[in-house]
Amino acid sequence: MLNSKQKNQDDSNKQIQVFKALADPIRLEIIKYLKHHSHEIACGEVGKAVNISKTSGSYHFKLLEAAGLIDTRREAREKYVTLNKQTFDKYVTDFYQNI
Repeated sequence: MLNSKQKNQDDSNKQIQVFKALADPIRLEIIKYLKHHSHEIACGEVGKAVNISKTSGSYHFKLLEAAGLIDTRREAREKYVTLNKQTFDKYVTDFYQNI
């Protein structure tokens, strides 16, 4: 069982990871694009919309997923993404109250 100090440290580390992911202009464009769609979108479609290569997209999607900002689902060779609104609600919306 985690003690409260360890839990607070884990939350702080997650919050730092979220804000680092959001600090990049390309990742912010990806988030903005996904925000306007209520359904899963193929990574390739998102990459084309924000004008990045597949390699660059793969890198940015991996960081966004690690921060918990997007959820991914793989189907055959295609990867689909959606926003994880719970992470935004927990770490961004209530940021001031959580520090």
